[in-house]
Amino acid sequence: MIKLGGAGGLTPLAEAVVDLDAIAHNARTLSGRTGAELLAVVKADGFGHGALPVARTVLAAGARWLGVTSRAEALALRAGRVDAPVLCWLHAEDEDFAPVVAARIDLSVPSVAHLRGIAAGAARAGVRAEVHLKVDTGLSRNGASDEEWPELVRLARGFQNVGRIRVRGLWSHLAGGELPADPRDTAQLRRFGRALALARTAGLAPELVHLANSAALVGRPETHFDLVRAGIAVYGVEPLPGLPAGLRPAMTLRSRVILTRRVAAGTGISYGHDYVTAAPTTLVLVPVGYADGIPRAAAGAAQVWIGGRRCRVAGRVTMDQIVVDVGDLPVRTGDEVLVFGPGDRGEPTVVEWAGWAGTNPHEIFTGIGSRVGRRYLPVRAERHSGRERVNV
Repeated sequence: MIKLGGAGGLTPLAEAVVDLDAIAHNARTLSGRTGAELLAVVKADGFGHGALPVARTVLAAGARWLGVTSRAEALALRAGRVDAPVLCWLHAEDEDFAPVVAARIDLSVPSVAHLRGIAAGAARAGVRAEVHLKVDTGLSRNGASDEEWPELVRLARGFQNVGRIRVRGLWSHLAGGELPADPRDTAQLRRFGRALALARTAGLAPELVHLANSAALVGRPETHFDLVRAGIAVYGVEPLPGLPAGLRPAMTLRSRVILTRRVAAGTGISYGHDYVTAAPTTLVLVPVGYADGIPRAAAGAAQVWIGGRRCRVAGRVTMDQIVVDVGDLPVRTGDEVLVFGPGDRGEPTVVEWAGWAGTNPHEIFTGIGSRVGRRYLPVRAERHSGRERVNV
C-alpha cells in the first residue's frame, strides 16, 4: 500500500511528483547546446510544475532569464524573492504598467498602442521601462505587423531618447516547431532579419535579439541569436521527435487504488457503458478524473501502470475518477497507480497521454488541477564544471 505525500495531516488522493534534479539537468543540457543566454519559460505555474521551485532550480543550473505571460505571474516571482531578469509578454494596452516597471520586469511591446501605455506607466513609476519590441514574422497572433513596424521602432527611439524606455530586446515567435527544417521557420527568419535591420537603421541597438523556442533551440542553431526561450523542453519533453536532446521528464503523476471489484463478462462500465467486459475481470477505482487533468478525450485508448504492467482505462473519464480493467492481476486497495511518468518502468508518458487525447503535453501538464498535491524531489549535489552544486 502506498501513502501519498501530504501536509497538515491531509493525504491527497493523487500527487504530481516533480523531480527538480531533472529540471536542473534539462537546463544545463539546453544551455550546453547554444552560445546564447537561456530563458526558461515558467508561465502557467511552470507548466503545472510550480513556477517558484522551477525558477529557482533553472537559475541555479545556468538559466539567465525567466519568461512569463502575465503581469500577475511576473509579480508573483518578485514576491517569491526571485530577482533574475523576467520577460512578460501578454498584456492589454490599457493595463497599469507602473507596478511591473517598478519591479524591474521587462515588457514585450507588440504594438504602438502598447508602447504608449508602457511609456505612460514608466512615467507614473518614475522608472525607465525595459522593453522588447515584438514583430509578427508569420505566426499572425501577436506582434507588430510589417505595416506597423516602422512606426513602432520610430516611436520607440523617441521614447528612448527622453528616458521613458530602453529597447533591451527585439523578438518574434516561430509558427513551426516540430520539424528540424520547417520551411515556415526559414521564411520567418528572413522576415525577422528585415525587421531587425530596419530597427537598427532607425537607431535602435537591442542587446538581446531572440527568436528560438524549444524546438528551434534543438534543431535550428541559426535562430539562436543572443537569447533562446525554452518552454516544454525545460520540463523534459523532447521538442523534436526523432532528434533527442537528452532531456529527462520531470513529472510523475500518480494515484492509488481505492476500491476493487470482481465482475462477470458482459459488465458495462461507467456512463453510457462504452466499455463492456469481454471476460470475468477485476476492476479498480482510481480517484482522478478530468478535474485533475485526466483528459476525457483519452477514453478508449488510455492506459495506466498498475501492478507492474499497463492496464486499460475502462470506459469514460469522469470528473473525479476512472475505472481500470486489471484482468487477473492481484491488485489491492492502496496499490500505486502511475498515470504517467518518465517511462523508465514501462509506465505511460505524458507524450503518450497527449497522443491519446489528441493534444500536446503542454495541455496535459497545465490541466493538472489544484487538488492534486505537488511534491518536490530536490536537486542532488554533484560536481559540475568544477564547482560543487547543492540541493535547491
